[in-house]
Amino acid sequence: MIDPKALQKLMSYTRRAIDKYQMIEEGDRIAVGVSGGKDSLALLCALQGLKRFYPKSFEIVPINVKMGFPNETDEISKALCDELGLELQSVASDIYSVVFEVRKEKHPCSLCSNMRRGALHGAAKELGCNKLALGHHFDDAVETIIMNLFIEGRFDCFYPVTYLDRSDITVIRPLLFAPEKEVSHFVRASGIVPVPKNCPADGVTKREDAKRALDDLERSDRGVKMRVFNAFFSKYEENNKDK
Repeated sequence: MIDPKALQKLMSYTRRAIDKYQMIEEGDRIAVGVSGGKDSLALLCALQGLKRFYPKSFEIVPINVKMGFPNETDEISKALCDELGLELQSVASDIYSVVFEVRKEKHPCSLCSNMRRGALHGAAKELGCNKLALGHHFDDAVETIIMNLFIEGRFDCFYPVTYLDRSDITVIRPLLFAPEKEVSHFVRASGIVPVPKNCPADGVTKREDAKRALDDLERSDRGVKMRVFNAFFSKYEENNKDK
């Protein structure tokens, strides 16, 4: 059963981001990418909870792209959707086969994420959605900023709201202000058991390196993550204030 106190706190982060960046408009049909991991499951619960009283009415369509991993299951996502009164839309793909068996990528994350995004965008449009919500949270943003800075030499990150003209869909990230620890707390408090990670590359990616480095920095210099986050998004807001 979803813990109401933990949900309320998670929804406060979610509504703050949605209101600040005007992520939701009246009549939106929002696809939610549901991988079965803690972030996407928490996002689904937060949006469904917010839907009950948000001043602008919107619909939610949970979508699971089946990657084709061995022993892959969407039963946990289906069970949560049933509890929330939603119907999970499962989309088959051959991403695992292409990335790990055909291409045999040494650094698979970029290709894998691109293929998954493409499958999500296509499924969202087929299901009549005009927006796609992804479960990227505060810590994901900070890690992305650091990765782009140290690896590619550019100060960049994903945006709160991004219109993709090629697929005619708007991507939103309602958990942007939610720290990972709050997402984890909500999932634990609600008794939600995320799908175990079964990607062969899990734990050995550049993102994991950035995560460990940032955690070390945060322990020795409390607040460094927030300063990195504010440095980027303050600049983003300044550049977009007249748009």
